[in-house]
Amino acid sequence: DTHARSPRRQRPVHITMAAMMSAAAVSARVAPAASGKKMSARSSSFSAAMPKAAKRVNASVKSRGAMRVVAEVDEPIVKIGTRGSPLALAQAYMTRDLLKKNFPELAEDGALEICIIKTTGDKVLDQPLADIGGKGLFTRELDVALLDGRIDIAVHSMKDVPTYLPEGTILPCMLPREDVRDAFISVKYDDLSELPDGALVGTASLRRQSQLLNKFPTLECVNFRGNVQSRIRKLQEGVVDCTLLAIAGLNRMDMTQHATKILDTDVMLPAVAQGAIGIACRTGDEKQLGFLAELNHEETRIGVECERAFLAALDGSCRTPIAAHAHKVGDKLEFRGLIASLDGKEILETSREGEWSFESGQAIGADAGAELKTKAPAEFFAMLIENGGNW
Repeated sequence: DTHARSPRRQRPVHITMAAMMSAAAVSARVAPAASGKKMSARSSSFSAAMPKAAKRVNASVKSRGAMRVVAEVDEPIVKIGTRGSPLALAQAYMTRDLLKKNFPELAEDGALEICIIKTTGDKVLDQPLADIGGKGLFTRELDVALLDGRIDIAVHSMKDVPTYLPEGTILPCMLPREDVRDAFISVKYDDLSELPDGALVGTASLRRQSQLLNKFPTLECVNFRGNVQSRIRKLQEGVVDCTLLAIAGLNRMDMTQHATKILDTDVMLPAVAQGAIGIACRTGDEKQLGFLAELNHEETRIGVECERAFLAALDGSCRTPIAAHAHKVGDKLEFRGLIASLDGKEILETSREGEWSFESGQAIGADAGAELKTKAPAEFFAMLIENGGNW
């Protein structure tokens, strides 16, 4: 046991510590149970500083000078990098809580630190993603912070992650996938079919735009960016008639009351990796790889990497309307994917069924992407290029 002493009463208080890493230094905050005055004490292993008040005193310590001690590690064991949006932070907190739950040494105060990294996609909100660089806009700065050691792991929405990873990084972990579907949100209408000609649909997603215009060609789609809260606020202010958002994000932020209707995947095929959270670390960082191996949900990883293989075969970016969904049905993998023209007038679709395994999923996705790339007429690709496509 280690003793921390109050200068006023000079009574030792015994502190029971949870098991910690052998090299970790610890600090403690100390407060008298019935006083608001600041005081400090120091021993060889502890520094002490007053919290405002102790909520309760251990029954075995009844003296007026009893102290409450909170143990902390000096340096975080894992620095978690994330964007600063409410959804990104919710996903980072989820990751933090899972690490605490699975590793006792990470449950100590100060063992985990969340580091907010502002990305290009967060800074430029008045232009479509396709006009400011497409994929990588929400991950590039996190990659740099990971490689230069400012963070140890990076938490990503997988649909923001390019199909290539920067050299020196690896993405070994995906958390259990949320609902992949999109939600229709409107304060005026209950269903897409109720929208009148010329209704304004707020969306920054070319995937959603092309599929909507294919079914409802008289709608008008306008650029609609910002975090979930700001988009819903704009909708309520009447800037647009409706918008579409991933139900996964609404679920994670307890905002599902805003969803007017959840759209089946037959109506709106989701984005590649929609609803999935991926966690990256540095290649060869065995400590972080060990933590992430415990959190990885292999079923999610197999499905998402199948979809990403499809995307890679098409060389897709934010400038190209591409959608895909791979999932487990029984002991089989079922895949469906599409590519569309920007105006929605032409959609090419394909589907596959195969063995449920990582290798099979990769092969299925790549083969499906190659098929659609071969089937699409030259003018189809030319139209995409003319409108900013990246093939």
